[in-house]
Amino acid sequence: MVTIYDIAKKAKVSPMTVSRVINNSGNIRVATREKVEKAIKELGYIPNEAARSLTSNQTKTLGLILTDITNPFFAKVARGAEAKAMETGYRILLANTDEDFEKEKSYTDMMISARVDGVIMTPTNDESLKHVERLNQHNIPTVLLDRTVEGFEGDCVLGDSYKGSRELVRHLIDYGHKNIALVNGPRNISTSRERERGYVETLKLNDLPIHENYISEFDFRSMEPHAAHSIVEKLMSLDEDKRPTAIFASNNFIAISVIQSLRQMNLRVPEDVSIVCFDEIEPVEYFDPFFTVAAQPATEFGKISLQYLVERLENDGLEQSRKVILPPDIHIRKSTQRIEE
Repeated sequence: MVTIYDIAKKAKVSPMTVSRVINNSGNIRVATREKVEKAIKELGYIPNEAARSLTSNQTKTLGLILTDITNPFFAKVARGAEAKAMETGYRILLANTDEDFEKEKSYTDMMISARVDGVIMTPTNDESLKHVERLNQHNIPTVLLDRTVEGFEGDCVLGDSYKGSRELVRHLIDYGHKNIALVNGPRNISTSRERERGYVETLKLNDLPIHENYISEFDFRSMEPHAAHSIVEKLMSLDEDKRPTAIFASNNFIAISVIQSLRQMNLRVPEDVSIVCFDEIEPVEYFDPFFTVAAQPATEFGKISLQYLVERLENDGLEQSRKVILPPDIHIRKSTQRIEE
């Protein structure tokens, strides 16, 4: 392994001078800097970050704990966070919990063991506050992303699940739908509660009844094909006048599972049932956009949360918690259709 002593010898300078060039500290003459940088390049020197962290008390590594990296929304979040990390001189340690609370605990411990400077986390559920508090005990600041938990005091970057739900349900009502079902995520997740709140309040404001049997809870960990089949089967087995003509799926993966189940039952979308959902579904959106969605700016989620975390690490004057709520864009596409009176 090449050391600063090897560089010093090749550049004919002192090891202290090499150290100053590498750390960009002290006054170094341009000619000397160029000579050292040339030697670094020729020898292929790579700084020992572990050694540097011992003196700086910083690893320049940030943890990113997401619930499902296979979801295009979280994949874009990761890309945004990674881009901002590179821009600000940090690197990312990525963890995927698969919506599993115990896995989240293991990854929390891993982040502590890796001595990351800070963590961005999408909580698996309301109990995730325990893991945030554990990070706090080790002086590791946390930014919550997409979801929040009661009792959390810190920075968070969220989407407007309530507003997006209101607009999606309003769109279905405008298209003449009165029997609108909700296939939602678990109620111990903040986004699920907000999306159900938007759904219920929009129906009430339009004098439409709230049918409890129209509201279903879907376990995000059951994302295998046709996982929603039993839910859809119950909805479609109702009497014709009570059967939903539209389904609001609270995320993109649920929407895919719902449409697979409908096709198994020889029901067409949107001719027989209209579908709306949260978040884009790729790569379809680039070729023949189908789903009517509340599209969230996922890349911005990642960038802003990373920026918040870096600012928290590098600015001791930040005391108050910050929260940004990013509004979704509603894209009306082929999965919804007007119904005839």
